[in-house]
Amino acid sequence: MATPSPGNSITLRVEAPSSFTATSELAAAVAAAGAAVTALDVTESHHERLVVDVTCNTTDDAHAVRVREALDALDGVTVRQVSDRTFLMHLGGKLEVVPKVALRNRDDLSRAYTPGVARVCMAIAEDPGAARNLTIKRNTIAVVTDGSAVLGLGNIGPAAALPVMEGKAALFKQFANVDAWPVCLDTQDTEEIIMIVKALAPVYGGVNLEDIAAPRCFEIEKRLRDELDIPVFHDDQHGTAIVTLAALTNALRVVDKKIGDVKIVVAGVGAAGNAIIQLLIAQGAVNVIACGRKGAINRSETYTDTHRTWLAENTNPDNFTGTLHEAVAGADVFIGVSGPNVLGEEQVASMAKDSIIFAMANPTPEVDPAIASKYAAVVATGRSDFPNQINNVLAFPGFFRGLLDAGVSDITDEMLVAAAGAIAARVADDELNASFIVPSVFDQQVAGDVATAVAAAAGHHS
Repeated sequence: MATPSPGNSITLRVEAPSSFTATSELAAAVAAAGAAVTALDVTESHHERLVVDVTCNTTDDAHAVRVREALDALDGVTVRQVSDRTFLMHLGGKLEVVPKVALRNRDDLSRAYTPGVARVCMAIAEDPGAARNLTIKRNTIAVVTDGSAVLGLGNIGPAAALPVMEGKAALFKQFANVDAWPVCLDTQDTEEIIMIVKALAPVYGGVNLEDIAAPRCFEIEKRLRDELDIPVFHDDQHGTAIVTLAALTNALRVVDKKIGDVKIVVAGVGAAGNAIIQLLIAQGAVNVIACGRKGAINRSETYTDTHRTWLAENTNPDNFTGTLHEAVAGADVFIGVSGPNVLGEEQVASMAKDSIIFAMANPTPEVDPAIASKYAAVVATGRSDFPNQINNVLAFPGFFRGLLDAGVSDITDEMLVAAAGAIAARVADDELNASFIVPSVFDQQVAGDVATAVAAAAGHHS
């Protein structure tokens, strides 16, 4: 049974007979229907009737209908309307553009706009680098998608991807004061995407690629990195890898094992899986087995795609050739970036003592966290309703803050490792335990610490 979620929050405006028990009867009916009541507000009170707004979390649209029916079935109760709080939040979008300067009189106008602005334009024409100081480029990034791999929803296209990109931009602003703008492209052609992003780059100080399907995303990222003079970050790869390394660093502290000694099995060899493995190896992991749908990537097979070829050459030192289920036996660490329910109780039980399980598939993890925690010492997921949420919001806002502050053009492994270290270090020794291996996404200091670490790593590199 799915858990009710704030993402499916509804408010029902209900008319009920006036009595002392009306509100408690409404609350009881909603709870009996399996929803979680979060608020009861009496909006009108007459001598015979009450109007009550009942707000509750549900599991999905069908569940919301059942809740409505449960209230309607009560004696003398009618549901006037149902509003969906998530949809209300999205009315008209989640972003706006506001000028930073006041335009109160003609003098202000003549500086912000013509004629004064022409002097600033000429300064940039003479020294293109000045754009970084004299325009929004200094603090603005493009959140670019083609809508081909949105969340777990698949290829839903650019317009349907826009709410996610708006949300991403809101997180950038909220957590690191980075101005981000959604750029949803109506093409899924690799060359066209590269051409468009290069053409619109002058406005932006960086590019965050988002929700572009593998393997296309690899080529787009590589080419844009080579051909642009601003940093290009693919969050599904690098953001996920940073937070995974941070979580693993602390999980290994909990079980007192070292990254160079443990056997790590990674399920999923898409964008996230590849980036995680590269970063783990950069941090000293040795025994890593990558598993695709057909089992372990190994040297006994030939692969056509360059990423699987790289994995075959750089992972799996014992050249193990079995299935994911066989690979997990005796493993210290399982990292899942694949799909729902790929592991069962038997596989989890077959892992080494004090094992670590990161089941990050969303919304349904690779293994039920309740089953995993019966055997594993540390369990993490990508969900907000379980402990140890491995959430990219810990990484990307501060990472871009650091890139913009340092004015860098290239992203290096040192920066990714530094960011992971900064996130891990936000969990103090006396706070660290099996249910607290990563800081809260609302920890105000994470973004600043990550930004400082990234800028410092950029300084070492340049």
